[in-house]
Amino acid sequence: MNGQKVVKSALSEMEKFVIIGENIHTTRIVLRDGKRHKTLQNGEEIILYVDSEGNQNNISVPDWFKKTQPYEQGQIKHFMIVVLEAINGDKKTQRESASFVQSEALRQISAGADFLDVNVDEVSYKLDIQKEAMRWLVNAVQEVSTVPISVDSSNSEIIAAGLAEIDSSRDKTLINSVALERLETFDLVEKYDTKTIITASGESSMPTNDIERVENVLRLLEEAERRGIKEEDIFVDLLVFPISVDSSFGTDYLNAVKMLREEKGDAIKITGGLSNVSFGLPMRKIINETFIKLSLDVGANSGIVDPIQTNLMKASSLNLDLEPHRFARDMLLGEDEFCMNYIKAYNQGQLVVK
Repeated sequence: MNGQKVVKSALSEMEKFVIIGENIHTTRIVLRDGKRHKTLQNGEEIILYVDSEGNQNNISVPDWFKKTQPYEQGQIKHFMIVVLEAINGDKKTQRESASFVQSEALRQISAGADFLDVNVDEVSYKLDIQKEAMRWLVNAVQEVSTVPISVDSSNSEIIAAGLAEIDSSRDKTLINSVALERLETFDLVEKYDTKTIITASGESSMPTNDIERVENVLRLLEEAERRGIKEEDIFVDLLVFPISVDSSFGTDYLNAVKMLREEKGDAIKITGGLSNVSFGLPMRKIINETFIKLSLDVGANSGIVDPIQTNLMKASSLNLDLEPHRFARDMLLGEDEFCMNYIKAYNQGQLVVK
């Protein structure tokens, strides 16, 4: 099958791009000197948000969190706070926490999310607390969500805890994810009749290039076929790593997307945490938009992204020959070692969007 025809078929309409909203994670932070943080006259610290009814609301930063390393570093893990407060608090606290979570869920849906990815792995190192947190979070989100949940964890027991709470009358849930190191997660796909993300990680390490990514994924696809899992229920995460770490990380992903699309046609959905590529660099939005455009051009038709911060229509129509996106393109294609030209352009004010 001609690869170019496959790519064109897979992405002939932007409506086919599936957004897995990534923001309901206990890893997420707001900055203590950011616009959402406020210190009241009595010394209380709060995080501002707009609730589901459009009212200004807030959550308090509890004293226990002020003793943590992230707080000392100027970061507030707002989702971690509300989840832990909910599972340890009274009915009033649970309602307040749910209001915060549900507000974000509705914002993600309004911005175009097709799935809402929920993750509690960093809420605690204790498995029983992680499982309780996942159960609470799934219920809080599905109470208001009109789209399916993506139950996300590196531990299949935590995923199972979340799946057990899902309302079976809803559209298929998504599991994030199955990997070669945890094939038992396929059992949950079968038991709960879900869709699933499979990732390109190896049995004991991350892939080092595009070929390893595709080889790992093909092994998982063979196992999925053996189990009778349909390709249309599979999303493939070919793993996006920060370009600031290695100049080949952009092309490793892009080449893998192209190779897999040519190999498998347009039945499967190819996804990834596309914004990971910009981690540690300035003007991340420019990099993310450019990488989305490059990914679309080679056949990606899904993304694990924050839809509030991601304008897909804008990204899909970018002219990457023009500044400032030209600098990002060259960097992402491995033509800017150590990101030096991009950083120089930033320092010289050349990354201003006109």
